[in-house]
Order: sequence, then structure tokens, then C-alpha cells
Amino acid sequence: MTRRYLIVNLKRTLIKLTAACALFFTGAAVVTQSQVNTVAAARVKDVNKQVVVNYVAGYSIKSWKNYKKGTVRGNATANSYKHGTTLNVTGQVTYKKQVWYRLGDHEWILKRYTLTTDQWAKKAKEAEKAAKKAAKKAAKEKKLSKSKSRKAAKVVALAESELGKPYVWGATGPYSFDCSGLTSYVYKHAIGKNISRTTYTQVYQGKRVAVSSATLKKGDLLFWGPSSAPYHVGIYVGGGKYVHAATPSQGVIKQSLSYYFWPSTAKRII
Repeated sequence: MTRRYLIVNLKRTLIKLTAACALFFTGAAVVTQSQVNTVAAARVKDVNKQVVVNYVAGYSIKSWKNYKKGTVRGNATANSYKHGTTLNVTGQVTYKKQVWYRLGDHEWILKRYTLTTDQWAKKAKEAEKAAKKAAKKAAKEKKLSKSKSRKAAKVVALAESELGKPYVWGATGPYSFDCSGLTSYVYKHAIGKNISRTTYTQVYQGKRVAVSSATLKKGDLLFWGPSSAPYHVGIYVGGGKYVHAATPSQGVIKQSLSYYFWPSTAKRII
């Protein structure tokens, strides 16, 4: 074996050893960094703060024994916390992209079901503001409803006071009426509202409503005939009845709604 041969083999061996060492240490460094990242991601951080449960009013959230096991049934504690409950948090950890709060030894809740005390105060303030706005709107609607009810009562009272008076074509009261003469007279003298003189124009007043005992209200105008050119009109007075100046032989009468003489159109003036 020559000296040259020994030198060549020695160089080859050194090269292999160098490569092996490089692979070994590089691989070890990668594994160690991965392990460090995993540990860091699951490291519990001590905190001291308060949070408020933000779930659904009247319902509760569960707490869990071990954040690593998640929300499986066997991991639940015996505790639950209602919406709006203030809790003391002593620790925080991020595990599998979820943030957990520690409440005590072996008790955890998910952050997503909570708000900070500042966030909760802001939410409560907004809710209070919305409640006041809704109450104000309800009070306004109630007041308006009472006003409409009083007006409707006046219309009905005056219409019924005209019962028995004669029908005269073209008459507008106060001693005789035709159908549209009665309705225009009642609305003008009961609540000071001008609804025009004829059925052809009165049908374009107010808001159209369904002709149904369930939807009609006192004071609604009832029309018979084509909706664009009705030939007759009366005033709904409640209880399935209406007052109208019917015919020369009948005069002003009160009748019940009948499917044999059912109105084609109803308009709400009040």
C-alpha cells in the first residue's frame, strides 16, 4: 500500500465525516426550532383581568377542564356562566388557533364568548340607546293610534247620528243625503277633513286596504263597483257593519256586510 493511496483514502473519509456532521447538526437545529415554536404557541401566559360573557341573553356557556382536549363532552366542568356574567381571568393561551382563558385550576373558557369590560360597557350603552329610541317610537305610535281612534270614533258617531234621514240624489246634508254626500258631510263635520264630493274622487283618497272583516277599521270608506269609478260608498262602523245613504226608499241605514253585496274597494282615510 503506497503512501499516496493512504492519503487519498484519508481525504475521502474526512469528506464523508464532514458531510455526515453537517447533516446531523442541521437536522437537529430544525427539529429543535420546531419544538420551540410548538411549546411557545401553547405556553400559558399569566394575566389578571376581567371579562364579560357575551353569548345569548338567557343562555350560558360551559367551562372546560383542559384546553388541549377542547369542547368534548367528557372535558366539561360542572360550571356554566350566563350571558352578562363578569369573570376573573388568571391566564391566557393560544392552542390550535383558539384563544383560551384560565379561570382557575383546571378551568378554561373560550375567549370568543367574551368581551372586555370596556367592550361590554359600550355594548350596554348602545343597547340602552336603542331601547330608548324604540320606547320613544312606541310611545309616539301609541299616541298616534289613540288620536286615530278618537277621530274614527267621531266619524262613526256622526254617521250613526244621521240614521233615518232621507236619501236625495245630490244632497249633502244636513237634512238629506246621497251616498257620497253623506260620507263627505260626516268627514268634514266630524274631524274637519275634506274628502271631496263624489264616489269617483273619494276612491282616490287615503290608503287602500283589503276588504276583509279582519283588516277593516272604523271609519274606512267602502266602495262598490269598479275601483276606478265606483257607483256607491258607505262608512264602516265596526262589527261587520256600515252606514250608508242607500236608496230613496231606504234613506240612511246601517247594514251588515254581505257576500251578496260585498264592497269592491276599501280606503283608509284616518
